[in-house]
Amino acid sequence: MSILWESLSTSALVGLLPSVPVPPYLTRWPAIFIGTLLLIYVLRRRTSVTWLQLAGEVLIVVPAYFLYFLVRGLVETREAEAFQRSIRVIEFEHAANIFWEPGLQERLLRFDLLVDIMNWTYIWGHWPVIVLAAVWLFLLHRDSYPVYRNAFLISGAIGIIIFALLPVAPPRFMDAWGFVDTVAERSHSYRVLQPPAFVNQYAAMPSLHFGWNLLVGIAIVRHASGRWLKLVGLVMPAVTFSAIVLTGNHYIVDGVAGGMLALFGLAMAMLLHNVLQRRQTPPDGQAVPLPAAPGPGLRA
Repeated sequence: MSILWESLSTSALVGLLPSVPVPPYLTRWPAIFIGTLLLIYVLRRRTSVTWLQLAGEVLIVVPAYFLYFLVRGLVETREAEAFQRSIRVIEFEHAANIFWEPGLQERLLRFDLLVDIMNWTYIWGHWPVIVLAAVWLFLLHRDSYPVYRNAFLISGAIGIIIFALLPVAPPRFMDAWGFVDTVAERSHSYRVLQPPAFVNQYAAMPSLHFGWNLLVGIAIVRHASGRWLKLVGLVMPAVTFSAIVLTGNHYIVDGVAGGMLALFGLAMAMLLHNVLQRRQTPPDGQAVPLPAAPGPGLRA
C-alpha cells in the first residue's frame, strides 16, 4: 500500500518527464521545505518574530544536526565492533527476559496494514514532526522554546559521543536472530528523508528517534491548548516506541536508553534556564530601577 502511494505521488510530480529518472529527493524535499516555509509564514503573522530571528535560530540548529554526518565517518570501518556490541545487547535482553522483538515482529508481519502504519510512523513521525513542533514552539511559545531546543542539543551532543565511541548495529542487520527490516522491504520514503549514504547506520543505542519524539510529546502536553492535541502528545511517544521496535530499527533497551537520555537533556536544559533566570532577576524580586530622567543642570 505504502509503496503504491509513493509511486503514484512521485509519478504525479514528474509526469511531464516520464522517461527521465528523477531522484526521489528532487520531488519530495522541495515539497517538505516549501510546506515548512508556508507554515512559518502563516504562524509568524500572529507574532512579532522577525525573519532575522528565524535565520539566527536556523544557524544554531542546522549545524548541530549535520555534526551527525561526522560521526558516520568515524564509524565506517568499525562494522565488526558494532555487530559484536549488538550481539551483547541481545544477550543482555535474553538475560533480562525482554528479548521480545522477533516474536512481536512475527505477529506484526501477519497484518500488512499494521506494518504500513508502523513504517509510516517511523518515517514521517520523526523529523517532520520535530520540525513542525520546533516551528510551533519558536513562534507561539518563545519563552519555553529555548528549554526544548537546549534539551535536544544536550541529549544530541551526548548521543553523538556515544555513537562515536560505542557504535551498535541495529536489529535490522541481525537477520540471523529473526529480525526483518520492514522499512527497507516495504517503503522508499526513508531513503528520501535520511539517505543511507549520509546516515550513521550504527547508531542504534541510545535511540534518539524515540527520545526526541518523547521531548516533542512532553512539549505538546505542556503547552498545547486543545485536549485532543494534548492527547496526541500523550500517545505519540508510545506509538513511536512501538514503531522503532516493530520495524526492526531498535532494540527495546535502545528505546529505554534514548528516553532516559532525552529526559536527562531536558532536566539539564531546565536547570540551565532556571540559573539564567535567577541571574536576570534582582534580589528579593525587586524591579531594577530605571535611570532618572535628566533634570535641570544635568546632561542627558
